[in-house]
Amino acid sequence: MSYQVIARKYRPQRFEDVVGQEHVTTTLANAIRANRIAHGYIFCGPRGTGKTTLARIFAKALNCTGGPKADFDLADPRVQEIAEGRSLDVLEIDGASNNGVEQVRELRDTARFAPAGGRFKIYIIDEVHMLSTAAFNALLKTLEEPPAHVKFLFATTDPEKVLITILSRCQRFDLRRIPSALIVKHLAWIAAQEKVAIDDAALHAIARGADGGMRDAESTLDQLISFCGGRIEESDVLSMFGLAARGQVLELSRAIVSAQPEQTLRLVDALARSGKDLGRLLGDLLNHFRNLLLFQISKGDKSILETSEAEYELLSTQSREIDSDALTRILESLSRSESQFRDAGSKRIFLEITLLKAIQARDSLSLDAVLKQLQLLRSADPGPRPAVVPPPAPTVLPAVGAAPGAVPAPVALPPSTPSLPAATPAPVPPPAAAQKVPEVSSSAPVRVAPTEPSTPLPPATVGEVWTAFLASLGNDPIIRSQLADGTAVSFVNGLLTVALPEDHLDLLNSPARLTSFRTRLQQLGISRGDIQFVAQPKPEVPPPASRPSAPTVAAAKPTPAPRPMEAKPAAKPQPVRLNKDEFLNDPLIKAALEVFRATLIEVRAPGSTSEAAGSTL
Repeated sequence: MSYQVIARKYRPQRFEDVVGQEHVTTTLANAIRANRIAHGYIFCGPRGTGKTTLARIFAKALNCTGGPKADFDLADPRVQEIAEGRSLDVLEIDGASNNGVEQVRELRDTARFAPAGGRFKIYIIDEVHMLSTAAFNALLKTLEEPPAHVKFLFATTDPEKVLITILSRCQRFDLRRIPSALIVKHLAWIAAQEKVAIDDAALHAIARGADGGMRDAESTLDQLISFCGGRIEESDVLSMFGLAARGQVLELSRAIVSAQPEQTLRLVDALARSGKDLGRLLGDLLNHFRNLLLFQISKGDKSILETSEAEYELLSTQSREIDSDALTRILESLSRSESQFRDAGSKRIFLEITLLKAIQARDSLSLDAVLKQLQLLRSADPGPRPAVVPPPAPTVLPAVGAAPGAVPAPVALPPSTPSLPAATPAPVPPPAAAQKVPEVSSSAPVRVAPTEPSTPLPPATVGEVWTAFLASLGNDPIIRSQLADGTAVSFVNGLLTVALPEDHLDLLNSPARLTSFRTRLQQLGISRGDIQFVAQPKPEVPPPASRPSAPTVAAAKPTPAPRPMEAKPAAKPQPVRLNKDEFLNDPLIKAALEVFRATLIEVRAPGSTSEAAGSTL
């Protein structure tokens, strides 16, 4: 007798032998017992899940001796005829090669004749979605009102291609992918029947590669027995099919969770050099992070996890290192890349970029979280600020950038500038009690010892604090361009007052900006540091009547004094031109473009026109 492959040798012969499709077998058995047998059935599902097998078992139950019976005898001659494919009443048709109108007409003509020996004439059409539209239409009338002795059993892997008029005339059963645990159990039973020793890790590797198809798993086991003989180990399975070991997948996932890009790339390099299937590796990572997310949400419920005991312990350990929001972002990143992996030119480079993006997604914030935080900052109470004493007389301001300890030259402000608040300057100590002021540069932050709010801070000029604050902003092009026009007014009790043009105030006075600026002042060593922006005073032009009269010698050709509104400005302020590369390298701009999937059209400073703008993209 010729050799019979495992997939055919151990093919289920009864309803109870079918693995993982209890929802279908129970329904069919109950329909037979209740005598509620329909005239048309269609079985849908992935490859290797038992569609044709269920159709044959159902045909045996209908045409067995004394049938229909759900618990028929395998030794029944009619059952054996159907199992061996020689029954005249059970016709199995390949839909891919018999997909024309002529074949359907022949089927329709033969359906009128009574069965030869059984109770029903049963037509099993495999891959029924391959029938042409004309063939489907020719079958409609017979399928809707067939003779009482005719039953149609269809099987397909693509029900979307079957006409809806055919589906509506049949009872549909969707077969599921078989869980890995059931595949492992069934393969262990087959290995015992074949007297083959196989370890548990090898069984899980086969089930992982089968992707829910029992026939694929049985064919793999058959091939491994030919390759290894009577002893099969996990390394044999991995080397034959290019799969990564479970430990390697877990180690790679640990590097992603721990945000170690260098270790991640080293592991990918090692797997690629050993010839592993990188597409399968990406799928294994997706499955692992899915299990990790389910573990956290279900609090370790084993019934919804397809893992071994060793992997379950690792999931328990790894779940404490990352939260569910970060896991969701990693899964979204990997899922988007999985659909594009097949079309990638260099799959290794694509996988490396994918994993690096997954590491970045771990610590990123969603747009909803950013908007929620901005809303909280906008609605939060900024708290009381130190009172500002209005000056009774023109205030003397220290010059920005003055040397430490030097007494600044007095600069008298116009008396009509109520919009510019000024604080009482700190008293200058006598020479005998003078203290040494630490030098401040753009590279070293200012460290100011905290004091009580009622007393001034230790000696530190407004210029020193302003210089250190500008240096702490880094290379932020937007903020630096706005603050470039500002003037530090005072620094008293930790409050830094800066005068700016009015068109800059809306951007810089937002709650988020002020919070960031307060943080920077605190990083400079000012424990209670705060900042406020006020409008710069507009220079007043004296009225024409207050000007001195012209000299007598010029009476012959008097020169009329220009009106204040017609005075020609000395120099028109040039718009701030932003560097395109510097602007695009800003992390905030990069994140915004990536979140909104936007394209930068134009770069300009606030208040500038499109002609005076910077670069355009």
